[in-house]
Amino acid sequence: MKIALIGPTYPFRGGISHYTTLLYRHLRQRHTVQFFTFTRQYPKWLFPGKSDRDPSHAPLREHHVRPILDSLNPFSWIKVAREISRSNPDLVIIPWWVTFWTPQFWTIATLIKRLSTPKVLFLCHNVLEHDSNRLTKLLTAIVLRKGNYFIVHSNEDAANLRNLIPDATLRISFHPTYDVFNQGTVDQDTLRKRLGVKGKVLLFFGFVRRYKGLTYLIEALPDILTRFEVTVLVVGEFWKDKQEYIRRIDELDLKDNIIIIDEYVPNEEIRTYFSLADLVVQPYLSATGSGVIQTAFGFNKPVIATTVGSLPEVVSDGKTGYLIPPASAAALSRTVVKFFNEGKEQQFSENIKKERYKFSWETMIDVIEDLALGIKTK
Repeated sequence: MKIALIGPTYPFRGGISHYTTLLYRHLRQRHTVQFFTFTRQYPKWLFPGKSDRDPSHAPLREHHVRPILDSLNPFSWIKVAREISRSNPDLVIIPWWVTFWTPQFWTIATLIKRLSTPKVLFLCHNVLEHDSNRLTKLLTAIVLRKGNYFIVHSNEDAANLRNLIPDATLRISFHPTYDVFNQGTVDQDTLRKRLGVKGKVLLFFGFVRRYKGLTYLIEALPDILTRFEVTVLVVGEFWKDKQEYIRRIDELDLKDNIIIIDEYVPNEEIRTYFSLADLVVQPYLSATGSGVIQTAFGFNKPVIATTVGSLPEVVSDGKTGYLIPPASAAALSRTVVKFFNEGKEQQFSENIKKERYKFSWETMIDVIEDLALGIKTK
């Protein structure tokens, strides 16, 4: 099958860039693929982080990538559509995650269908973005109606898509595991001394935004500390409200038990924090898919997650982690204490290894083939 793939890759950073790059890597093992990526992703005024460029010394990258698409230059959108149409692929894969991409992807999909005959598959990381409203729902529907096929990562997102496009041809497929960062060895003792880690380690990883529920982990920590010595590593760039978190940490006198690494983590340092973690905690208030869970599973690390979005479909409660209700510091503290009391680390890690096939990139390619070629997934 001839495939055209559109999306971010190096030098742009973040989970969707990693995802698209790995998708390209695995698609190429079975199909002929052209990868069209960005020369500019977000304008500086829109991106809330320090930079959208990847600072990694060991970036995740692939060769034969075509950087053409400038998010603010409509002529580049037309160029991408023409380049794709000339090659006349069987399938065009476009990621969808936020309505900023409405004009770009609508234009490209519309022109492709006018100039050639490929099918368009939207790979939806989020059908609806966080804090969605009537306008963003309308814009999402306008773009996604250009698709022939859809892949989502959760039943919740499948329902969201059905509400927008009732007759959508879709498949639900788990977010694949990121095991590419689990390379080499880590000197745990040296790292613990360097970071000042004491006792058990809880890891909260990724961009810090309100919907990710860090507040509830902070509120749960005093109770956890009555039972175990614990260090919480908060590793990820704060997009806003950092001082609110700092103020609450000070009020609860938790400065000695919470270490904040307020920065985007380069690829080569990801293993530092996941290797130290005894347990990865995701107290999200809302979610669709989660690259953090799949990074944790790539390191065979168990997860405590909330029952939102795809998280309960990915974490096997009592086997690879625990599921708790959202917005409950009490439930979080009880579950952390239970995990350490019962000594579940090794058992859960072994279970994660056994379930790895469910989250493989090969399974994702199977699903794409099922949609585009009618080949049933294994």
